[in-house]
Amino acid sequence: MNAIVDPAKLPGVWRAGEVDRAVPAGIASGHARLDRELPGGGWPRASLIEILHDGAGLGEVSLLFGALRTVAEEGRAVAWINPPHLPYAPALACAGVPLDACLVVRPASAEDALWSADQTLRSGACGAALFWLPEKTDYAWLRRLQMAAESGRTLAVLFRPASASMIATPAHLRVLVTSQDGQLLVSLPKRRGPPLLRPIAIRLTGRPARNGDGFRRIGDRFGSSTGGTEPVSILSARVSV
Repeated sequence: MNAIVDPAKLPGVWRAGEVDRAVPAGIASGHARLDRELPGGGWPRASLIEILHDGAGLGEVSLLFGALRTVAEEGRAVAWINPPHLPYAPALACAGVPLDACLVVRPASAEDALWSADQTLRSGACGAALFWLPEKTDYAWLRRLQMAAESGRTLAVLFRPASASMIATPAHLRVLVTSQDGQLLVSLPKRRGPPLLRPIAIRLTGRPARNGDGFRRIGDRFGSSTGGTEPVSILSARVSV
């Protein structure tokens, strides 16, 4: 007589009402409350993550600083592909992310942006890749990026407008970020388990002030007399991986 197998105990299968705890350990975010809600206890590697937000600069990138620091400590690079603004060097320094671990890619076209993201993920040359793609990137391309992240076992994060939450995605994890009263409100409309629709409030710390002595000291450290955004590294076309 064949033994009865509980499907929920098979790899890759979990009950819809429970968070999948059988996934490989993720990279700790640095926010304990958030880590408790993320399958794997942190940001997953080898999975496409979508961070949905309205308006650049509300702290959506800062949410990843803990993971980027871990990637850099592993001796791996962090690729920034087509960011809307230059990475803010003082904030990276405050978070312990070394600037020489960062590569900024400025693709010449939307096609090049997709190509750069795909190749960066697929090669495994970088420990993390953050990318901003054309708004109308279709499902097939997102599926390709999901598979590339699996292949390269890279922390893969796509930033998209919050309106994209109404569009189907192959990403394993979706994060919706808003801000209120100086805090980030983070919900998880898609994860391996039931969605987390009641937001978690996270107060980011360690961000440099935009005025005052602390800001100037950090700016001077990186050779900026104004403390403005300084490029970390810029590749004018496709990144070599």
